[in-house]
Amino acid sequence: MGVLLLDAVTTAAILFAVASGLMIILGVMKLINFAHGAFLTIGGYAALVVTQLGWNAWLAAPFAALVGLVLGILIERLIIRPLYARPLDAILATWGLGIVIGQLITIGFGREVQFVQSPVGGAIPFLGQSYSLYRLLLVVIALALGGALAALLYFTRFGLTARAVIMNEDLARGLGIDSDRVRLVTFGVGAALASMAGALITPLLAVEPNMGLPWLVNSFMLVLVSGVSILGLGLASLILGGAQVVVSTYLSPVIGGLTIVVLAAVILRIRPQGLARD
Repeated sequence: MGVLLLDAVTTAAILFAVASGLMIILGVMKLINFAHGAFLTIGGYAALVVTQLGWNAWLAAPFAALVGLVLGILIERLIIRPLYARPLDAILATWGLGIVIGQLITIGFGREVQFVQSPVGGAIPFLGQSYSLYRLLLVVIALALGGALAALLYFTRFGLTARAVIMNEDLARGLGIDSDRVRLVTFGVGAALASMAGALITPLLAVEPNMGLPWLVNSFMLVLVSGVSILGLGLASLILGGAQVVVSTYLSPVIGGLTIVVLAAVILRIRPQGLARD
C-alpha cells in the first residue's frame, strides 16, 4: 500500500509538470497547442544532447527549457501570430507544426530508442519503503513549479497583464496593455515548460521521436478537468493520476492507460466547468 501511494503521488507530480505548459497557453491565449507533445519530445532530445556532450545531468532540464523558450518565441512570432484572427487555423497550425517537428527530429537523430543520464539514481528508504530517489525528487520539482507559476501569475506585473487579457482582451488593449507581447511571452513560457517536462521524464523513459504523443491527450484532458487553473491542475493530477496507478496495478496497464481519458470524460459530464470553478 505504501508503494502504491508513492506511485500515485509521484505520477501526479509528473502529470502536473507535463500538463502545466499546455494549461498556461490555453488559459491565456485560448489556444489548444497540439504541438505540446512535440515540445515534450524536444525536451527529451535536449536532455539527450546534454548526455552525449558529457555535461552534468542536472543541466538537462534548464537547457531544455531554454531551447523550448527560444523555439516557442520564434514559432509564436512567425507562425501563430498571423493566425490569431483565424483561431481554427491557428490550432491546425500547431497540429501540423507538431508533425513537422517530429519529422525533423527523426531526420536529425534517427528513429532508434536512446537513453539519457539521470541526475540521481538508486532508491532510498521512505515511509517504510525503498523507493526511487528520482521519482521523489520529481514531487519536489512539481511543488516548486506550481509555486513558481502561482507567483508569476499573481505577484508579478506580467501576471497582472496576463489576467487582464484573459478577462477582457479588448478592454486590456484599451488600457494600454500590449496583448501581443503577453501572447508572445505566454507561448514562450508554455513551450519552455513543456520542453523542461520532457527532459524531466526522460530518465524514466526512453527517448524516441514519438515520445511526446502519448502525453498530449492526457495533458489535454487534465487541463480541461482542471478548469484551467494551477490548483485545479494539481487536484486533477492527483485524482486522475492516482486512478491510473490503481487501475494499472490491480487490473491492467493497458486499461490503466485509458483511465485518465475515461475518468476525465465522466468528470466533465458532471462538472463541465472543471474542478476548480464554481
